[in-house]
Amino acid sequence: MKTNGKILLGFLAFVAFFAVVYYAYNTLSSRFRPNLPASSETGGSAGESGKTQAPDFTVYDEKGNKVKLSDFQGKPVVLNFWASWCPPCKGEMPHFDSQYQKEKDNVVFLMIDLVDGQRETQEKGQNYVKEQGFAFPVYFDKEQEAANTYGISAIPDTVFIDRDGYIVNAYQGAIDEATLAAGIESIKK
Repeated sequence: MKTNGKILLGFLAFVAFFAVVYYAYNTLSSRFRPNLPASSETGGSAGESGKTQAPDFTVYDEKGNKVKLSDFQGKPVVLNFWASWCPPCKGEMPHFDSQYQKEKDNVVFLMIDLVDGQRETQEKGQNYVKEQGFAFPVYFDKEQEAANTYGISAIPDTVFIDRDGYIVNAYQGAIDEATLAAGIESIKK
């Protein structure tokens, strides 16, 4: 009897622990991730009445100059969070470079390297982009301000922002070139 009671008590403690973790995760996730519209892959996007203003943030260009999202007000923006150690990021980078070559006069590409100073450094990100011959500009989130502002918990992550500064669509995970091109068309209107 005593052994069965201990097993039951241990099992209940285990279940209670996971319930607390689940509740804490959901609570914190909803607090730190802005209310981004659902991607077309998950069944829709924001309607006229449900528009979400893209929160501003500061990152750095390769020379260390501060760059804000608001610096590009009035222009459509493709915002992509990545790192050179991330295989799915590497897989989608050629699509971003191809679309940048086509759309650089119409759309701003903010390719944000998530620099943590250990696994990812500015030097590693710059070297990767140079080695691959990508032409798009790279910005560095040295203080994780952009990642925290957008609640980035996994990369790659892409957000499409229209010329009025509203988030039109967001995708977590790698996207193919057709999805990227469609996202760009949706913000050029």
